[in-house]
Amino acid sequence: MNRNLKTYLELLWQSILFWSVVMGLYSIFRYYGLDQEVGFTVIEEYSGHTGTLRALIGFISIGILIGFLYATIDFFFEKFASNRLLLVYELILRTFLYFITTIAVFTAVMELFSEIYGINLNTDRGWWTENKSFWATILYIVLVSFVFTFIKIATEKFGKGVFLKMLMGKYKNPQEEKRIFMFLDLKDSTTIAENLGHFKYSQFIQDCFYDLNEVVPKYDAEIYQYVGDEAVLSWPYKKGLAHNNCVDLFFAFQQKKQSKAQYYQEKYGLIPEFKAGLHGGVLMVTEVGVIKKEIAYHGDVINTSARIQAECNKHQVLLLISEKLLQDLQISAHLSSKFLGSVLLKGKQEKVNIHTIDKM
Repeated sequence: MNRNLKTYLELLWQSILFWSVVMGLYSIFRYYGLDQEVGFTVIEEYSGHTGTLRALIGFISIGILIGFLYATIDFFFEKFASNRLLLVYELILRTFLYFITTIAVFTAVMELFSEIYGINLNTDRGWWTENKSFWATILYIVLVSFVFTFIKIATEKFGKGVFLKMLMGKYKNPQEEKRIFMFLDLKDSTTIAENLGHFKYSQFIQDCFYDLNEVVPKYDAEIYQYVGDEAVLSWPYKKGLAHNNCVDLFFAFQQKKQSKAQYYQEKYGLIPEFKAGLHGGVLMVTEVGVIKKEIAYHGDVINTSARIQAECNKHQVLLLISEKLLQDLQISAHLSSKFLGSVLLKGKQEKVNIHTIDKM
């Protein structure tokens, strides 16, 4: 399956599920038992269990449509506009599109239900301007959107599934996990920094990591840290092995940079090259800090991955992988591996067999 389609479908089902649930809950809050409240006069269409069921079906339908359209808007923004617009303009444009979408969805569903149930609902042009129920619903949608955005940001910050585990307190005490790590470092960074100067060099690194972020979700990777001109990526062990994600990401990042070669050449006078070291195994994960809480990984896997990456310059290659991890991979036909020997990495007592991987 095309990776862009996979990303969109994942975003789509999450959005539809979320908005279906929250709009269904809103219909219950808004209409359930309303006809029994003292002092309220409720029209027949919204009274009793039949009215509540109609409202529930209607608002869930609204939730499904909103989820579909919001997810589509978010996907196109993240793919085409997130790096091209200032955040304030992006927020304004997204909010405007959400608002127009919400009006269109409400109008369509109200017209449909008017036809099905013979309910006289006003859907004339501009109906929403003086409809207090609509504005109450909009306020609810805005508040719920903040919750959805918070969950999304937290998920991006800590990684898929990690945020929920943190809420459940799983990492309050150190836990053992099996993961793959990639240390991705800019080649000849010192020389580039001297030539560009600190301001333009920062822009250069920013552009590189923007390109990296476009690639990362497509290969199920998590960005653990940015350290200067280095990024540390991570996968749960099985996800990293699946479809050669941990290796293919590196070549996809290279291809992404090459597709923007003219841009880099015109703006900076060079095309960036990154070198990477890959290793996997069992290590410990836990929460650290109070003021700036985050997930930290401790263990030999981290150190070994970093040391393997440091060997790239010595062997004049861009990608190195430990033999242990390579044995668990099923190298695709478009890739080839080459054994480079055994090296005694700094801080280790036993030699590590390393290989390089190239595209054929």
